[in-house]
Amino acid sequence: MPPADPALEARKLPRADHLLAAAERAGFVTRLGREPVMAAVRAELELHRRSVLAGAPCPAPEAIEAAVLSRLAAAAPGSLRRVVNATGVVVHTNLGRAPLSAATAQAMAAAAEGYCNLEYDLDAGERGDRYHHAEAALCRLTGAEGAVSVNNNASAVLLALAALSQARPSEVAAGGVAATAGGPPEVPPSAPGAPEVIVSRGQLVEIGGGFRIPDVLRRSGAALVEVGTTNRTYLRDFEEAITPRTRALLTVHRSNFKLEGFVAEPTLEELVGLARRRDLWVVDDLGSGTLLPTAPYGLAPEPTVAERVRAGADLCTFSGDKLLGGPQAGLLAGRAAALKLVRKHPLLRALRLDKIRLAGLMATLAHYERGEPLREIPIWRAISRPVEAVREEANGWLAAIHDLAPEARVVETRAAVGGGSLPGETVASAALALPTPRPDALLARLRQADPPVIGRIEAGEVRLDPRTVLPGEGAWVIAAVRGAVRG
Repeated sequence: MPPADPALEARKLPRADHLLAAAERAGFVTRLGREPVMAAVRAELELHRRSVLAGAPCPAPEAIEAAVLSRLAAAAPGSLRRVVNATGVVVHTNLGRAPLSAATAQAMAAAAEGYCNLEYDLDAGERGDRYHHAEAALCRLTGAEGAVSVNNNASAVLLALAALSQARPSEVAAGGVAATAGGPPEVPPSAPGAPEVIVSRGQLVEIGGGFRIPDVLRRSGAALVEVGTTNRTYLRDFEEAITPRTRALLTVHRSNFKLEGFVAEPTLEELVGLARRRDLWVVDDLGSGTLLPTAPYGLAPEPTVAERVRAGADLCTFSGDKLLGGPQAGLLAGRAAALKLVRKHPLLRALRLDKIRLAGLMATLAHYERGEPLREIPIWRAISRPVEAVREEANGWLAAIHDLAPEARVVETRAAVGGGSLPGETVASAALALPTPRPDALLARLRQADPPVIGRIEAGEVRLDPRTVLPGEGAWVIAAVRGAVRG
């Protein structure tokens, strides 16, 4: 029976300071801070106040206290949590892209724990250069004359275009003022006289999060010149668009789609030849970028960074946290003359890597230099894993949950590379299939596990793909499935 006077009933709610004291006794004030705990207390009290004023009886103070502590316990781990990726998407942008190798994680932890020689030359005993730490390995792995690391590939593209818009290659070679000015062009991109960058219309892409190549060009201080059509662009289109203000030719990897059918575009070698004849730069945005050939693993051939450097691009830009398999970074590798402008540009300081990610990048590159990426780097271990091994693990999961889900089975499927890498490319895989009339509800229960397990819906059923589940996480998948099925 509802209370006669809801306002009087609401006065039975416990005081906020009493609930705060209970949270403090439980250690939450120390772990989370006083203000976040007080915010949780107020939120819980407001929830019950609205319920009581709507006619519900006031819960016992002990029940409200338990609800507050439960709310705080859920918040204690923080909003950023480890999850199990059972989606079958190897480089999953929403799930943090590339998981790191054990050696990479250890190197990052070591850099975080104490001081390091980030900008200190141990031999000379004086200030050093943070950009040299990863440069040597990048040059050995790509054949580039120089390399610079920034915080992501969007930054790398922005920096490359901003820096190379300042001067022509011949001006840098001559040691002119433009080569050492260090500042972005003072002319707005829309104004007459702004430096120009030429790009094919078929490569004006947008990738995740609304990142658009035209927007990056505008922020760089260069004016965008589009040539060709969506599906066909020729070398003559680039040549006819060159003016005295042109500074660079840009080629962009189509990270998340393909153009097929009646299509044409010049090769990188052709663009490099044109650029050399007309005293221009060539910037090659590889997007993800790979140091390993992809064809041996059943994927379409993807040019490696070393191949693009050999083709003559002045700067190749690519990610550190996708097919490279390291922490988030943007890498620029190429000719020394182009890197000279990059190193002098003021944007470089705003976009630089911190010591923790730099340590992780170096440890990841070391795996390639030791010839062990397939064994040590998680994304390459997932890509190269034989389908027979994936199927065997899925069958192990099936045996472990068969008593609760007798209708479950193992099915053949395809796993995607993902992350804006190798658009449309998949590898053969196998998955645990869980038929259910409400797959969304089952997925939600899997996400409530500790740690959460993220799967996908395919053919109207929940599927969990072992290809993207890291070693040792299979037990978590089994526990989550058993708990979700019971629920």
